[in-house]
Amino acid sequence: MTASNDRVVIFDTTLRDGEQCPGATMTFDEKLEVAGLLDKMGVDVIEAGFPIASNGDFEAVAEIARRSENAIIAGLARAIPADIARCGEAVRNARRPRIHTFVSTSPIHLAHQMRKTEEQVLEIIAATVAQARNLVDDVEWSAMDATRTGHEYLARAVEAAIKAGATTINLPDTVGYATPDEYRAMFVAMRERVPGADKVIFSTHCHDDLGLAVANSLAGLAGGARQIECTINGIGERAGNAALEEVVMALRTRRDVMPYETGVEATMLTRVSRLVSAATSFPVQYNKAIVGKNAFAHESGIHQDGMLKHSETYEIMTPASVGVTKTSLVMGKHSGRAAFKDKLKALGYELGDNQLQDAFVRFKELADRKKHVYDEDIEALVDNQIAIGQDRVKVLSLTVIAGTMGPQQATLTLDIEGVHTTVQSSGNGPVDAIFNAIRRVVPHEANLSLYQVHAVTEGTDAQAEVSVRLEEGDKSVSAKVADPDTLVASARAYVAALNKLSVKRGQINAQAAISA
Repeated sequence: MTASNDRVVIFDTTLRDGEQCPGATMTFDEKLEVAGLLDKMGVDVIEAGFPIASNGDFEAVAEIARRSENAIIAGLARAIPADIARCGEAVRNARRPRIHTFVSTSPIHLAHQMRKTEEQVLEIIAATVAQARNLVDDVEWSAMDATRTGHEYLARAVEAAIKAGATTINLPDTVGYATPDEYRAMFVAMRERVPGADKVIFSTHCHDDLGLAVANSLAGLAGGARQIECTINGIGERAGNAALEEVVMALRTRRDVMPYETGVEATMLTRVSRLVSAATSFPVQYNKAIVGKNAFAHESGIHQDGMLKHSETYEIMTPASVGVTKTSLVMGKHSGRAAFKDKLKALGYELGDNQLQDAFVRFKELADRKKHVYDEDIEALVDNQIAIGQDRVKVLSLTVIAGTMGPQQATLTLDIEGVHTTVQSSGNGPVDAIFNAIRRVVPHEANLSLYQVHAVTEGTDAQAEVSVRLEEGDKSVSAKVADPDTLVASARAYVAALNKLSVKRGQINAQAAISA
């Protein structure tokens, strides 16, 4: 793999480093599906796994290698001869195989983990990189914990790897410790100090322990690196890795200051994000950059107003550029009148000024009562308003006492052409009590032939949509009303049906006063 000065190699390690994230293990079939989509998306290198780790990992890497059509398929190997041999066997059927081998270089790792001297590690680097190069033409070498390694010794280690045949040199921020300036300076130093540095590709590999993984990766480019190692959704050890989608879109959006290109088809980012989330059972946080549910959602009235006037007022990239269908103007208590009017228009409603004002007030009341107001909620709200505006009988208030100690009781106040009447009634259940109360205020002979309830949207705060059908002789009427309170929706639906029935009959028979 070669890289021009403005071409960045995207190395995806979702299937290796990402899967090391506790709880993120994927099945064999899931790995194949993710790898296939990464290959199709244009990722340059897919690190398919750690072949020596298990027979399952070996088989997955080997199968991905056989199936790959475009990407380089890499396997990870410690600087141990058995690891490298096993890795070479796993990737040998790839069209473009790579062995990625690594060894620690920092003083703390050498003293407490490796228990080797610097000279011993240099000998290991020379021997194992040479072994890998005898198996494949493409060898990547990584200096584990490079950012906590002194530049003088790190330069000697990099030189040893290049002399032994490494074609890519990875200098990882293994523990997420570096700052962008430090990380950039490390690459500058290695490219200036090490003989043959101009013949290899330098790579970044950053962890997000301090939330700097993407920033450090981009700083590495400024220092001369031309490969970025990253994962979908940023999954990985501890706090995770640099997120592939963030790296790709940062480079695409800010070419004015980072004049680099990748081969990734950005419109597939959301699709692969969702696939990885499903495979690992790791949900993507709502406010995650690029692929989060709220990445292209706006609830603030100020933001919504700006978006309606010109999308670039609050969006620096289009939803379509990452595979999202459209911007979402989330309707909530912070939404303004302009966004509400636009939403109504999109839903097919054209309301007059007074109707719009009434609907907006009712929308705000609803938004204060539930977290998310969906399109279906708004449709139900407006349908209710239109129906209520034509009603001669209206529900003013309702109180219901229900529980295991029956009978249940309902206290109901109706407005009948300006006359307010309050009654109390009991029944076999709260809905029966409500309907009995309505019948006391508005006597009728109609039969209830349908009573149906379903949730308009998901969640415990969803609006209940109640359907009621009344039949009287040869007349049949139906009404549908939604409200966050199922019992209120029931009362209003029954009254709405009575109103429709009264239109058919041409009258309403109401008692002016009823004793409790």
